[in-house]
Amino acid sequence: MAAPEDMPEGTVRNVLQQETLKWVFVGGKGGVGKTTCSSILSILLASARSSVLIISTDPAHNLSDAFQQRFTKAPTLVNGFTNLYAMEVDPNVEEGEDGAEGMDGFLSDLANSIPGIDEAMSFAEMLKLVQTMDYSVIVFDTAPTGHTLRLLQFPSTLEKGLSKMMSLKSKFGGLLGQMSRLFGVGDELGEDAILGRLEGMKDVIEQVNRQFKDPDLTTFVCVCIPEFLSLYETERLVQELTKFEIDTHNIIINQVLFDEEGVESKLLKARMKMQQKYLDQFYMLYDDFNITKLPLLPEEVCGVEALKAFSKHFKKPYEHSIAKGTVEELEVRVSRLQEQLREVVSQLEKARKADQLL
Repeated sequence: MAAPEDMPEGTVRNVLQQETLKWVFVGGKGGVGKTTCSSILSILLASARSSVLIISTDPAHNLSDAFQQRFTKAPTLVNGFTNLYAMEVDPNVEEGEDGAEGMDGFLSDLANSIPGIDEAMSFAEMLKLVQTMDYSVIVFDTAPTGHTLRLLQFPSTLEKGLSKMMSLKSKFGGLLGQMSRLFGVGDELGEDAILGRLEGMKDVIEQVNRQFKDPDLTTFVCVCIPEFLSLYETERLVQELTKFEIDTHNIIINQVLFDEEGVESKLLKARMKMQQKYLDQFYMLYDDFNITKLPLLPEEVCGVEALKAFSKHFKKPYEHSIAKGTVEELEVRVSRLQEQLREVVSQLEKARKADQLL
């Protein structure tokens, strides 16, 4: 384990300062705050880059909630910005998109029977679209871990699909041609059109895949919370990313309870102790990562102003508002005890009145 002075800084400034980055993925288990983190990262990048696009590939689509603005599958300028755009993409291909009829329908069904091919084609289409746009950096708010790992396997999925289609074409090429004439389907809707489309997508996805494996162009930010399942999921994600040769050196630990303001609650203290155990494990496992700890807030971070206000914790490690053993801490404890005393007196008063009514 690295000595404290050798440990990387607990912020995401390394991501903001890496000017060569083109793709930033933000992912992790469901419900850990990925969308909030990716939204804040895109806001911070917008202040350092010429243009930023944030894309949600999560079917739950929470980007609209985070920014409190409606987004669609076309890039839309985020209110209050001149260079930050957002879009929400459905990871599945819409039915009937190609007007699948006759032979074309048969081959589309055949292609789609290959596991994951529909998502792969949809993702390739989206990347094709994104590559024609001129954005300095693109942030992906990804679906929960399992979907994200499938997304990273898309190049090989498309390759399998293409080779399967090609082998079928070589075996049944003549028959398919006769059938397409029989169905009255022209060449533009025949197997060549679909194979051409697959081939074109394979080229795009291979090109992008090369970029994904380049640490100068791509990084993956893992978001988690200090609990066992999240630690386990993060470890699985980091191992898979390493297997796919995708750079990752940032972990954001969200919803951390800090021991401040003279907390008296036994439940909160037990929770803090449990969290500390997992925080220690994170630091032990990922001593060469930039680990950013974010505090648990009493309210959701929604809207541009709230996101901007919370973003300071991404650039500077969160500091306890009140140091233990100070006069300030003592004053807070006295004030909390007085508040608790008032509550008890109020409840006793209510109980006394209830007794009188009886």
